[in-house]
Amino acid sequence: MDKISQTQQLVSEINRLHADFYRDYFDSGKISKINLARTLSHVPVSHIYQYRLTLHESINDYLMSADIEIKYFYRVKTRESIDDKIQRFSNREDQYPVNNWLNDIFGARILLNHQEIQCLLELLDIWQDELGLKNWYLRDKEGYRGLHIYFKNRNNFYFPWELQVWDQQDMRSNISNHEKFKRSFL
Repeated sequence: MDKISQTQQLVSEINRLHADFYRDYFDSGKISKINLARTLSHVPVSHIYQYRLTLHESINDYLMSADIEIKYFYRVKTRESIDDKIQRFSNREDQYPVNNWLNDIFGARILLNHQEIQCLLELLDIWQDELGLKNWYLRDKEGYRGLHIYFKNRNNFYFPWELQVWDQQDMRSNISNHEKFKRSFL
């Protein structure tokens, strides 16, 4: 299977796991549903923490059942990183819906080459409905380059999940950038 097909398989599986997790925890009533299309003043921080802890404790069970053939890396955002993001976004004059900026509590990452990323960009419009994608964008800022893809399953009660696609050539500079700009809370 080529890398593009493997990436499509990964995207499909992340979307399925995202929906399964929400069905198991939110639709079952284990975690209350709160509309995340509202601003932070309407979304209790305790809800975010409960979500993060539940995801952190259960994500491996979901990933073990996934049909994924491409090498990937993942993480569940730490509470300290969430607090840092909450502080940064709550201090902004313009307030945004929580699901627009707290869209990476779960994040996966893959490495592709430049040509594969270009091919992927051409396919995302086709995959959007089929694979439940929220949106995506190319980020090229301050020494960091990557394609960010978000999963939401068209539900404002679901925290989006993120897949970052990095060019293999950008790996070292992206890691350095993350250490410099994304870990200021350490």
